[in-house]
Amino acid sequence: MADEPGRPRTAPARRRGAALEEAILRAAVEELTENGYPGLTMDRVARRAGTNKNAIYRRWPNRAALGIAAYRRMTVADARLPDTGELRGDVLALLRGANRHWSSPTGDILRGLLSGLGDDPELLAQLREQSSDGGAAMWLTVLGRAVARGEVAPEALHPRVATVAVVLLRNEFITRGVPSVPDAVLVEIVDEVYLPLVRRRSPP
Repeated sequence: MADEPGRPRTAPARRRGAALEEAILRAAVEELTENGYPGLTMDRVARRAGTNKNAIYRRWPNRAALGIAAYRRMTVADARLPDTGELRGDVLALLRGANRHWSSPTGDILRGLLSGLGDDPELLAQLREQSSDGGAAMWLTVLGRAVARGEVAPEALHPRVATVAVVLLRNEFITRGVPSVPDAVLVEIVDEVYLPLVRRRSPP
């Protein structure tokens, strides 16, 4: 229905709080999906969300922080903790899940983020903890179960030790540029590196 003469038009409702944040995150996810992290800009996200850059900067201080938040939104339900009853089975299951993820379009986004955050250790650590290839908490949980079962000594419970396997997997993707890592390589990482390492972490 046309506006009555002389009557002011009703302005569209202004979004605030959670509604605006949701619109920004949704726009950032769409930008990441279409253009990857290299194509993610505050200007493009603001236009897509129907807001301005100041509204984004009030919530995320820079493009990297926004990219991490959007990536987390994309993958929040992806990570699942395996429980095969043995350390070897759990580690292989985590690696295979990470390999599937890194081989997917979402994995391309993750690699772009990791490359873009190489000079920011704090944000890089946040991204690794939020990624669905298994942050330190997941690996420590799996290793903690092995300790409880008596498979390895408690001294193995160290974040750098716990995440060695997935770090080696990331290395295959980042330095070798492979589209997917063969399963035989995952088995080799587990049997030749990971299990010998954690089993040797015992008191002198």
